[in-house]
Order: sequence, then structure tokens, then C-alpha cells
Amino acid sequence: MAKETFEFQAETKQLLDLMVHSIYTNHEIFLRELISNASDAIDKLHYESLTNRDLLEGDTGFEIHITPDADAHTLTISDNGLGMNRDDLIQNLGTIAKSGTKAFLEKLKEAQEANSEVTDKDMIGQFGVGFYSAFMVADSVTVVTRKAGESQAYKWESTGDGQYTLDECEKPKHGTSIILHLGSDFYGNDKEENYTDRDKISGLVKQYSDYIRYPITMDYTVKEKPKDADGKVIEDAPEEEHVETRTLNSMQPLWTRNKSDIKPEEYKEFFQHQFFEWEDPMEIFHTKAEGAVEYTALLFIPGRAPFNLYYTDYEAGLQLYSRHVFIMDKCKDLLPDYLRFVKGLVDSPDLSLNISRELLQQSRELKLIGRNLEKNILKTLARDLDKDREKYEKFWAEYGKSLKIGIYSGMMTGENNVDKLKDLLLFMSSKDGKLCTLKEYVGRMKEGQQKIYFATGKDRAAIDAMPQMELLRDRDLEVLYMLDPVDEFAVQAIGEYEGKKFHSVSQGDLDLDDDEYKEEKKKAEDLAKDNEGLLKDIKDYLGDKVADVRLSNRLKSGAVCLVADAAGPSIAMEQAFAVADNPLLKARRILEINPHHDLFNRLQTLHEGGKDSQGFQDYCQLLYDQALLLEGILPDDPAAFAQKVAQMMAR
Repeated sequence: MAKETFEFQAETKQLLDLMVHSIYTNHEIFLRELISNASDAIDKLHYESLTNRDLLEGDTGFEIHITPDADAHTLTISDNGLGMNRDDLIQNLGTIAKSGTKAFLEKLKEAQEANSEVTDKDMIGQFGVGFYSAFMVADSVTVVTRKAGESQAYKWESTGDGQYTLDECEKPKHGTSIILHLGSDFYGNDKEENYTDRDKISGLVKQYSDYIRYPITMDYTVKEKPKDADGKVIEDAPEEEHVETRTLNSMQPLWTRNKSDIKPEEYKEFFQHQFFEWEDPMEIFHTKAEGAVEYTALLFIPGRAPFNLYYTDYEAGLQLYSRHVFIMDKCKDLLPDYLRFVKGLVDSPDLSLNISRELLQQSRELKLIGRNLEKNILKTLARDLDKDREKYEKFWAEYGKSLKIGIYSGMMTGENNVDKLKDLLLFMSSKDGKLCTLKEYVGRMKEGQQKIYFATGKDRAAIDAMPQMELLRDRDLEVLYMLDPVDEFAVQAIGEYEGKKFHSVSQGDLDLDDDEYKEEKKKAEDLAKDNEGLLKDIKDYLGDKVADVRLSNRLKSGAVCLVADAAGPSIAMEQAFAVADNPLLKARRILEINPHHDLFNRLQTLHEGGKDSQGFQDYCQLLYDQALLLEGILPDDPAAFAQKVAQMMAR
């Protein structure tokens, strides 16, 4: 075929422009990224070869080879991995199909607007756009590749100017070679960043890629005197040159070493390299187990939650090894979904190299390993909560939502996660504005208090402004703030804690135990009997918008509020389902009116003029719309509401 020219995807052009103009403070990480890509390519071939040995073409010595050429000003990184065909090159190097590039560019824009320093770890590793880092040091890049199992090889070339070319070529073995034609700032003996210098390359491999499980090799020209048949150096002979291939990395998997021999910075470097992370891990779990099943696990909780953690495109799961040999990426069967944020690997000699995803789901060994890992993680989190509250609250800010989803989703799937997770939950409290556990709340409940009170809203200020909060605030009763839509679902799944049931301040009767409350409730009931016709006519006018209209004993200064019937879902839950395009779950809305408010007297007067009078009907509608607004819900007809308010203001 003739050489073809292609345009890069629009967002990829922006990314290349950033790379070419060197926005990063540390150019040398390009080598780490390209070596990681080479390692991934070998992983893929190894995995494919488990079911098709012919793909190896007799080549079982996996290797990543680096060739610096000072004369040609090039640096070549070669692997004998899976390789790419024409379609792969267009898809992988010409287009970024996933949302990583867009998020990358948005992150960069935020950093620039905040005038903060942009570093390689903040960006490249987080969004997985490592190949393009080659353009930080190269004026042009050539990729020569042949896919295992196919005969045709291809050459990909670009200067990072918005275009790339594709051409057919010859390549005797499968795999990929990336040739960087270095820019003038990155070669030459007097350059600090000389990427044709073998000592420089060797140091970078040791720093960033020492734990790569395949040998990273480089050729050295060695001058030495010859040896005789007994292996002794012939001192009076002239030196001879020969090429010696050296392995630059240790290749000893970090997780196989004793924990006492591993430095904290080694764990951090491994985590960032192995899982393309950019911050230090928040928590590290290094476990070795023997007995019913033997395994080693090295797990991490990332320092920050990924932006797509709760989206369907997020790929959870741990890496799986058998006797240090990689067999599977993103194994979802080890940890429950509520621990989807955990990254890491498990290495077990009890697992078969040829195990399939279908067999994994039935593997007794895997289930046992998973249960042990889950217990270990939860035990560590509980310890942090007890011994290092600041550290745990940092974890909670990033991943608390996952635990709450775990409680609710467990109820939906038949798995009881309540006992595992309820003591790890934190909620903002009205007592001091700080986070508290359910145990802490119950431990400081007032004498005689039988319920755990909570309120749902978009933020603390919105909840504090709710008229339903006044009564509890006056009695100094602590209320838990539910600021996330999943919060109320979680506490409903828990049901009760240490015999104390959860109770929304906007649902059912508050059932306070003091004499004053009981007296106010009795007065409201007596007033309701005296105004039975008024309440019935308000209900008739509003129709099926409300299940009932009552006089309230929970309101003090507020004129009106909406509450939900105790037997059904709350109004907040109804709204959450509506946002999720599931409008079938409806709360039984009850309109409560404060009989001690001046508006109630006005309502009585208007009602005396007839239930069909315009004034009475306008007040009924306005009271209902006002109650909606207090719940953060727009009136059914905002324009009509505004017009009615304007008309009343004009009177």
C-alpha cells in the first residue's frame, strides 16, 4: 500500500501541542511511560498465548531492549510483545477513544487558572496518555510494529504537528520498536538531559522501572584483555572490544520481598508505576498468608478517588498472578464492589495459569482469598477510625460514598453488609458541625430519646433553614445531616442502631417524649377538630398533590412545611428516584400548617368568604408552593407562583 497521511483527533492535537511545548517540569518520565507500555504489550501477548501458543512464534524470551545512538541522536525502546496492526495504530496512537484526554485538558486548565505548578505526576500518570510524553524530548517519533500472528508490519511516523503517516514495512519478529529522534536539548555530552548516555538511561530505569517483571536490557561496548584457556587474563595482550548485553532492572517483584526490607518510598514508587497513579497511596496492605490457601497480596488505597469512580466506565478489580506470572488484569471477583477503589495485586500458587473468568467465579480459593482481603481492609479502616481520626476522615472524604452504597446495594442484592460497615459510617452532626459515627451519636443521646434524628438536604445551611429543625434545635436534640442522596438509602437499609430507629425530621410524627411536646400535640389535634372543614377544603383544592392537610405541632416560626407519611418513602428519596429517571416511587406528601402563625388566621378569614373564592384558592396554592420551595423543589408552575406573589404584594 502507498504511504497514508492521517489527521489526529482534535483533543489529541491539543495534547500533542502541550507535549511538544514541554509543559512538564520533569521530562525524564517519558522513559518510564514507554517502558510501561512495552511491559503491557508483553503482558497482553503472554495472556493471549495461554490459549494460542502459536502467537509466540517460538520466541519465549520476553524482553524490553533500549538502544541509545549518540551519532544518530536517537533512542529506541523495543519489545517482543503483542504488537499492533494498522487498525490498532489508528485506534491507539491516532485517537484516544476514552475520556482521558478531555479530563487531562480540563485538569490542566484548572491548574493554569489557579496558577499552580503543573508536574508530570499530576497529569500523565493519572490520565494514561503516556505514549505522547515521547514528544517532550523528541522532534519526531517512529513506531515500527508487527502484531503477533500476522505477517504484515507497519511504520507509524509523526512530528507531533497534527498529522501522522502509516506505511507498510518489514519486521522479522512480532513486537514494537519506538524510535525517538531526540530534540537538540536532549542529546550531547554537555547536556544535563542527555538521553543517549547509557549511564543516564541505566539510572532512570533503576529509578522508575526496577520492578518491571521483564528484563530491560541495553548493549554496552566493553574493552578488556583476552583470557587464556584457564580463564586467566593475558596481561601483555592488547584490549579487545566486544558487545555485552546487560539487564538494567532487578525484576524481583516487590511483593515477594519481606515487608521489613521494603522502604516506604519503594512502596510508593511501585504503586505509582504499576497503577499509573500520581499521588502517594493513602493506605498500603502487604499480606502473606499460608494454610488453606497460599497467597501474597499487595493492595493500596489511592490518595485521591478517580473522577469516574462511580461511573459505568470505571474498571475495578485487582491484578492476578500465579507464581509471579501475570494471568489477569481487573479481576472483579476478589473484592466486593463497595471496595472498588482499592488497587493492587494478588499472587497465589494455588491458581492455574489458564484459569478463565468463568472458572474464577466458581473458584473456592479465590473466594477465600477475597474474604480474607475484605476483612483485612475493613479491620485496618476500623483501626484508623479509632486511632487516627484525621487520617480516617481524609479517607471518608474520598471514599465514604462507596461504603454507604455498599450498605444499600447489599440490601438490593441479598448481601448483608450492614454489620460490616455501619460502624465505619460518618455523618455531619448539628451538635458541633463535625463528623460523627453512629456509636458516638447514640452514646450522647438525651435520656429518654428513642430515635436517631436525621435531616436531608443539599448542604448544612439548607437543612438548618428547614422549619422542621426548629423544634429539635430548641430541645437541643442532635440531628445528623444527610447531604448525599445515598445517605438516606443507607440508613433506611440499616433500619436501627443499638435498638434506636432512624427518623427523618420530615417524615411522620417526631414522637418526642417530653410533656411540652405532648401538650402541643394535643392542642394541635383539638384545633384540627375545630377547623375540620377548613383543612378538608384545602385538601380538596390541592387534590392528589397531597395525601393529607394537617395542623402542625412541629413548626414554631415557620408557616408551613411538607412532610412525608411514615409508612412510605420520604420526599428526599422520591426526588432521588426522580433524578435517576424512576418517577414511580412517590412519597405520600402531607401539608402541615402552623396554627399559631398569622397566615393561618388570614386563611381562616378567607375560608369564611367561601371555599371557591379566588383569594382562598390562591392562598392554598401559595402555601403548597412555599412548602415545595422549602424542600428545594420548584413549584409545578413557577410563573403562576411568581405572579400570585406579585399580586399579593401589590394589594
